[in-house]
Amino acid sequence: MTIRLERFPNGFTVATENIPEFKTVSMGVWIKAGCRHENENENGMAHFLEHMAFKGTNTRSALNIVEEIENVGGFLNAYTSREITNYHTRVLSDNTPLALNILSDIVLNSIFKQPEIDLERGVIIQEIGQMMDTPDDVIFEWLQEVAYPNQAMGRSILGPLDLVKSFQRDNFLQFTKNHYGSDRMVFCAAGDVDHEAICRMAEEKFSKLKPVGQADLEVATFVGGEKRVEKKLEQAHFCAAFEAPSLVNDNLFTAQIFSVIFGGGMSSRLFQEVREKRGLCYSIGSSYDSYLDTGMLTLYAGTGKEKISELVKVVGKELGRCSVDIKNNELERARSQIKSSLLMGLESSSNRCERMARNISVRGRIVPIEETIEKLQAVDVNMVKNFASEICYKNAPALTLYGQISEAPSLDEFRRSLQA
Repeated sequence: MTIRLERFPNGFTVATENIPEFKTVSMGVWIKAGCRHENENENGMAHFLEHMAFKGTNTRSALNIVEEIENVGGFLNAYTSREITNYHTRVLSDNTPLALNILSDIVLNSIFKQPEIDLERGVIIQEIGQMMDTPDDVIFEWLQEVAYPNQAMGRSILGPLDLVKSFQRDNFLQFTKNHYGSDRMVFCAAGDVDHEAICRMAEEKFSKLKPVGQADLEVATFVGGEKRVEKKLEQAHFCAAFEAPSLVNDNLFTAQIFSVIFGGGMSSRLFQEVREKRGLCYSIGSSYDSYLDTGMLTLYAGTGKEKISELVKVVGKELGRCSVDIKNNELERARSQIKSSLLMGLESSSNRCERMARNISVRGRIVPIEETIEKLQAVDVNMVKNFASEICYKNAPALTLYGQISEAPSLDEFRRSLQA
């Protein structure tokens, strides 16, 4: 397996990983144009634009796009995150030229017909409605807003309804002009690929694209706070978030390990103490999300209204206990889980593309897997305890509660339970 990296004069970057035993190719374009890149009046534009890329180009209708890729058994999709928009495809290796042609066409040549915009607007409004009707989705939306109030980092990826209803063709053209530049794009391909052939095809499609300069992002500042929404639901939903290391902070490996120890699986402290020993809920866990300049350790649980008070206090107490009581066997188990997940992910060409693109976008290079494992190995018990202590005592968390939550502890009560 060989990884190769090339940058064109206009800043466009191509990375490939040849895996000769594969019979397929995964490829995609990663663009630094997520919801953090929107101004307040554009919120939701990056996501809407991702939808519109599939609605027709100068040479292909929306139906042509999906038919051409599915006629050869391929797969085509996209996603929008806070810092990235991605368009990706997977095909049999013989169909690599076709896939690259379609991918470049939807990224570079979408025409944004107004009737298609109006039609897709209705789809996105339904998507927003579905999210708002799903308690364990909407509570995370609120959590992001509480953690980063009045900031781009705290806004919804989908955007508010009033803005989604207002976007017109000129808005899409301006957004792509501002953000879809060659120096903000990374093209990655993994599988049965020929690097020189990929570069020739990519150069033909992307070499005339102009750079736009790197974005001057608003610095994310974790503030914290509380939001409570009382509603007659079957469950009371609880979310909490703590400021955690960014993508470029080496403490991110400590944060990853802590998240697994605390709530990353059935052997985790949260699962064992809250669900198995006390029977307080069905669903509970923690996760760690990292960004360019910030990160979040997030906890979630859903339970009945009569158990929400005990649940929140037990979660806080368990988190506080981690600052003084982490055992070596827990550390080793969490480390093994992360390493296994990392190495198993390498069996997917799509995951390999994602990893290359993320590394290039954040660090400007592709970090060897051995280097990542070495940093995971360097984490010790004291580092994990110190991390737990820091999040418990240093900054106020963000807290969101939704449902029948009248008995749920306040933010101040939750903070006191962390330090009990």
